Amino acid sequence: MNISLKVLILPLPSLIMNIDLEFLCSEVCQLAKSVGRFIKHEGKNFAVNRVEVKGKNDFVSYVDKASEKKIIEKLSELIPSSGFIAEEGTSTKKGEVYNWIIDPLDGTTNFIHGIPCFAVSIALIRNNKMVLGVVYEINQDECFYAWEHSKAYLNGVEIKVSEAATVADALLATGFPYYDYSKMTEYLELFKYFMQHSHGLRRLGSAATDLAYVACGRFEGFYEYGLQPWDVAAGAFIVEQAGGRVTDFSGGNNYVFGKELVAGNSACFEEFLQVIKNHFE
Repeated sequence: MNISLKVLILPLPSLIMNIDLEFLCSEVCQLAKSVGRFIKHEGKNFAVNRVEVKGKNDFVSYVDKASEKKIIEKLSELIPSSGFIAEEGTSTKKGEVYNWIIDPLDGTTNFIHGIPCFAVSIALIRNNKMVLGVVYEINQDECFYAWEHSKAYLNGVEIKVSEAATVADALLATGFPYYDYSKMTEYLELFKYFMQHSHGLRRLGSAATDLAYVACGRFEGFYEYGLQPWDVAAGAFIVEQAGGRVTDFSGGNNYVFGKELVAGNSACFEEFLQVIKNHFE
């Protein structure tokens, strides 16, 4: 067993600060892929009548829950003292130093309808600072990842945000409100503006995947409100490590827990954000 692994599994906070994040990221990537294989296998014979309704247009299945249990079990082995912020509430343990933010199946509605865009999303916070992010889009077998002070990668190849300099040259992504309709008027007006002043908009149904696509330059920008931490934590971190920018709708830093997020490349971000501000403020 190498030294980095020995340090990795020590539970004492004073020693855990020496975690080898590159090694840890590799382990998390393998975990995400393993859970992804389970999800894909279960999807072949998935029965819609096994879906539970958590809220309006908010669904969960045994696949989500089983996947989250697998993830938490493995992450607990990697850092025994860590806590969890997980969508399905499989663990509510809080860590003093490290906490994982987990979405075992981002894009559940796509999954239950057989639409091939859903992902595993895993992020790690150290003392309230994001230090690792992994998004594994299952259907394309694409693993996006980064760790503190690293570049961003897709299946071992470095990725960067695009260099498009204006919104007019941008392909944008968003998510449709599915339970909070309080800002629908503003949202639809903004949607109309971007339809007329960009290369177009896409709605994939998985915020984690949207953000990963911003990180690798497929999208120039992504925005949405009504989001949860597990939807965006890993993807937002990867965007930043790929040279992009992420804020809330006001241009602040409360985008992981603030339920609104704007992400984009650095070249057209200010214009992109200003248009959003104009509509939502």
